[in-house]
Amino acid sequence: MKALFLFIIYFLVTCTVNAQIFPEYQERSLIGLKDSSLIGQLLSISSEGAIDPNEYKVGPGDILFISISGLDEKIFTPVIDPEGFIYVPRIGAIDLRNKTLTEAKSAIQNRLMKSFKDVDIHISLQNFRKIKVSLIGNVLSPSTYILSSASRLLDLFVLSAGLTNTSDIRNVTITSKNGEVKKVDLLKFLRLGDYSQNPFLNDGDIVLVDKAERFVSLFGQIKYPGNYEYKDGETIEELLKVAGGILYKAKTDSIEIVRFTEDGKYQYSLYLNYDDIKNQKPKLSKGDFVIVREIPDYFEVHYVQVKGEVRFPGVYKIKKDKTTLSQIINESGGFKENASLKDAILYRTKADSTYDPELERLRLIPRADMTDDEYDYLKARSRQKRGRVVVDFEKLFLTNDKSEDVILKIGDIITIPEKKEYISIIGQVVNPGNITYKAGLTIEDYINIAGGFSWRAKEGDIRVIRANTGEWVDADDVDDLKPGDTIWVPEDPPGPKFWDVFTTSLQVLGQVAAIIAATIAVIVATR
Repeated sequence: MKALFLFIIYFLVTCTVNAQIFPEYQERSLIGLKDSSLIGQLLSISSEGAIDPNEYKVGPGDILFISISGLDEKIFTPVIDPEGFIYVPRIGAIDLRNKTLTEAKSAIQNRLMKSFKDVDIHISLQNFRKIKVSLIGNVLSPSTYILSSASRLLDLFVLSAGLTNTSDIRNVTITSKNGEVKKVDLLKFLRLGDYSQNPFLNDGDIVLVDKAERFVSLFGQIKYPGNYEYKDGETIEELLKVAGGILYKAKTDSIEIVRFTEDGKYQYSLYLNYDDIKNQKPKLSKGDFVIVREIPDYFEVHYVQVKGEVRFPGVYKIKKDKTTLSQIINESGGFKENASLKDAILYRTKADSTYDPELERLRLIPRADMTDDEYDYLKARSRQKRGRVVVDFEKLFLTNDKSEDVILKIGDIITIPEKKEYISIIGQVVNPGNITYKAGLTIEDYINIAGGFSWRAKEGDIRVIRANTGEWVDADDVDDLKPGDTIWVPEDPPGPKFWDVFTTSLQVLGQVAAIIAATIAVIVATR
């Protein structure tokens, strides 16, 4: 069993690494969606309200507001020039290069206080500048974009054409004009709201999105399992946080890490306690599989559902491997007078779902290419109601045959339909519909009640569809009808239209004439 499990893990890892199954978490599809109103905001003002002066860097084009209040109020609105300076009359030039808004305010304040005494000074950012940022790498449309200086990394992605399905958004590189390089995990912002992973962009920044090629996979009791881009130095705890954390049913004492050896040829397993993961903070390796299993029988809801013609339909608790069908029916108040025990069904939601390759093969074959046995098999399997448990409700509840009193399983659905005191008639009759059932009436009787055959009826090919099995039976083989049965009178297909026959005949005659002409030409040529 262990060997089989290791083979499955090896197969999955091989598919992940070699076939490159890229991450498909939903946040990736949100990047690149067009929103005209948002684009307008990106090109004009900040889309998130007040900015953080400790994070926002001022630069050429920004307009500042300076108010000096004393006996008289003096107001200045200097623009930062292309070299990064502002000029204040009677004060001179002030160097604001590579400064945050907080640092710029402090530099201006210090200069003004040298020339003004006993005054109130107010400094603020009055208007944003435009910046030019390049987006390159594994994106749909590498280009340079004009943004507001209050724009963040996510704003750039929204304004752009978007990502490819192989883009790596957990290892985005931002390179500034002065050569400073910053690594950003945008998924951390999208999942955790970490603003440090959605930084302000600066004029001249180059944003590089690489192609994802290294992965880590999460399976089991995790809020958002799946494949994730691998990050150098990331711990197991950090990735689990990004994936939403573990679920309450997680088995925390033996979380398995399936890892490759250094040469990438073999695998081995590590088993860690969740407390060790949080305290010791072990790091991930590329290609790791983190498997968090479920605690067996933990908070498992044991219930069945009763629908239809009982006094108190609804959900009922059962005891595992003990509660029987009759006990639940009694608990639900028993059957109503119009309940049809003959048509009652016990459906098992956790039924065997074994793959049937023969059935799937036959579904792809035209009927003309099947043998009669193959076609009969296809019909039989198609009619089979997967999950239905064969129970004779009439025997159990009318004759107290306990052999029919099955033990219920978790998720079972018991359906008690209303009695069908009618026969349905469909197809080529004058008045198709439901006709009240009367014992002893024949198929012909019901057809006459429905007004008789319509002019397109195929009278010699009438079928009866049995209510309890769905089986199609030739009318000649039906001895008696049961409530709920359906009589189907098929349509006699019309002959070909005159114009179709006429045009087809002309085509045939034309081809014959061409052959005769060619034959005569050959004979003449040989003389």
